[in-house]
Amino acid sequence: MLIDDVTINVSAGNGGKGAVAFNKNLMSLGPAGGSGGKGGSVFAEGVSDISMLNQFRFKKDLTAQHGQEGRSQFRDGHDGQDLILKVPIGTQIHNLTTKNTTDITLIGQRELLARGGIGGRGNFHFRSSRNTTPKQFQPGLPGEEFTFRLELKLIADVGFVGLPNVGKTSLLNELTNANSKVANYPFTTLEPNLGVYFDLILADIPGLIEGSAEGKGLGIQFLRHIERTRILFHFISAQSPHPKQDYTTIKKELRTYNKELAKKPEYLFLSKSDEVSQKDIQKKLTALKKINPSAIAISILDDESIEKVKKILNKIQKSKKV
Repeated sequence: MLIDDVTINVSAGNGGKGAVAFNKNLMSLGPAGGSGGKGGSVFAEGVSDISMLNQFRFKKDLTAQHGQEGRSQFRDGHDGQDLILKVPIGTQIHNLTTKNTTDITLIGQRELLARGGIGGRGNFHFRSSRNTTPKQFQPGLPGEEFTFRLELKLIADVGFVGLPNVGKTSLLNELTNANSKVANYPFTTLEPNLGVYFDLILADIPGLIEGSAEGKGLGIQFLRHIERTRILFHFISAQSPHPKQDYTTIKKELRTYNKELAKKPEYLFLSKSDEVSQKDIQKKLTALKKINPSAIAISILDDESIEKVKKILNKIQKSKKV
């Protein structure tokens, strides 16, 4: 199960308190209490694994290490260890306390979430000509605490969209080494699948249905993943009795969720063309070409049609490098 939206509580480490101690060495008497160590901070770091938010499914409270207390003989306490939270690239980190949002878009990108508390000063720092045996010290300051909502929005070059069971996953497997589950029934895909075609990231988005944008079916959970895709591959099953209506349904859901989604460049595919007659294909393809002149019929069993898809991907890949 892919976790792509989770809320966590994050606490940086507290600073250690300063020490009250005096030098035990003869002829060197005086205050010798060290300062406390700094509390560990909490960072988020981008990684390529889209399943990394799964680690927060049951573990919601995360705390960095506290700074150690100061010690005698001028020894400061050790700083607390920082806590690094690995999150997938494409994660939006919403600070529900401050209302700020941070985007993790690059592998290795590191962002500070909560700063560790400063350690308190030991009595050595309070010495003076008038106070030669100070017993004052400072407690460490508390680390920052925030509540964050982590929302994953996949960053892909091409997003596969369409109604359930239209052959999106089959094509992804054909083009890449995704090896995603395929079956002849709706909603086989219950979470986004990713594949890599040379330098392009392809995302198979679970099937949408009418009303997805309002929460029907599974669509509302995954529409966010289309927001950051550059180009859409729109699939219409050749087995559908109303291909034009299917197309309109998906476009409506995209537009309802976010008007910008409906404006993205798209290629239109009449999929599963091996399962209907040529006469039926031509009739449906003619109707779809009136909507999108680039519409083509494809089948994973037809090498010629797969080559056409690869040419489109090669073209997209070249434009990405410009």
